[in-house]
Amino acid sequence: MHTMWKGSISFGLVNIPIKMYAATEEKDIRFRYLHKECRTPVKNVRMCPHCNKEVPWEEVVKGFEYADGRFVILEKEEMAELLPDPNKAIEILDFVELTEIDPIYFNKTYYLGAQDANNKAYALLRKALDSSQKIGVAKVTIRSKQSLAVIRVYQNCLVMETIFYPDEVRDVKMVPGVPEEIELPEKELKMADQLIENLTIPFDPEKYQDEYRKSLEEALEKKINAEEIVEAPEKKPEKVIDLMAALQASLEATTTKKKNKRAPRKKKEKVTS
Repeated sequence: MHTMWKGSISFGLVNIPIKMYAATEEKDIRFRYLHKECRTPVKNVRMCPHCNKEVPWEEVVKGFEYADGRFVILEKEEMAELLPDPNKAIEILDFVELTEIDPIYFNKTYYLGAQDANNKAYALLRKALDSSQKIGVAKVTIRSKQSLAVIRVYQNCLVMETIFYPDEVRDVKMVPGVPEEIELPEKELKMADQLIENLTIPFDPEKYQDEYRKSLEEALEKKINAEEIVEAPEKKPEKVIDLMAALQASLEATTTKKKNKRAPRKKKEKVTS
C-alpha cells in the first residue's frame, strides 16, 4: 500500500509517529476522448479567448472572481504568506461521541499505520478509543490544506476521516419542497414501522454492488475479446536534422551571399555616336 503522508498523532504529551494510506479507491471506468476521424486521443489546451492563443503555465495566475468579470489576483508570494503551519502532526483537540457527528460531515477516509509496528502509544490510543467508544476531533495540514478530521478505530486500525467545516455544509432550510410537520394516522405509522422492521437485516457491505459498472466492464471485455478495437495512429517521426549538413548548407549560402556583395560592378560602356 502506497504511503501518502508521514507524520504523527499528538494528544496531550503523547506523540505517535504514523504513516497514512488511502482507505478507499474509486472504481469508476474512465474513458478518454478520441478524435472520431483518426482515433487519436484529444489534448486539453489552455486557450485565451481574448488573445486567441494557447497560454503556457508560466503565464497563468490565480484570480478570484468577486463580481461578474472582475477579479483580484494573488501572486505566489502572497499565497505563500497565507499558507497554514506545515506541522506534520494530526493534533487531537477534543474527544466526542461518534453518534454526535452526522454522516453528512464525513468526507474521505485514510488508514493510519504506526511507523514502528511495536509502537505502544499507537496500541494505547487504539485501546482507549475502543473502550471509551469515543473519537478524537483533530486538525491536520496535508498538501498546504488545513482540514478538520476525526480519529477512530476500524477493525483494529486507527483511521482518520476528514470532515467538512460547518460552513461547508449547506443549510437544510435551503432545500425546496420539504414538507412541514404533518399529522399522520396512527395505523399508517404502525404499518410503516412494521415494514421497516421486516426489511431490517445486519449490514453486509458485500451484498451491494455497482451494477452499472459491472455491466460496463462486461460489455468492454466482450469487445476486447472480439477484437472490436481501434488503435491510435503512430506518431509521425520528427524530421531529424543533420547538424553537419545544416551547418554546411548555411555556410555555403552565407559564403555565396558574401561573394555577391564583394563582386565589383561592371562599368557601363559609354555609347559614342
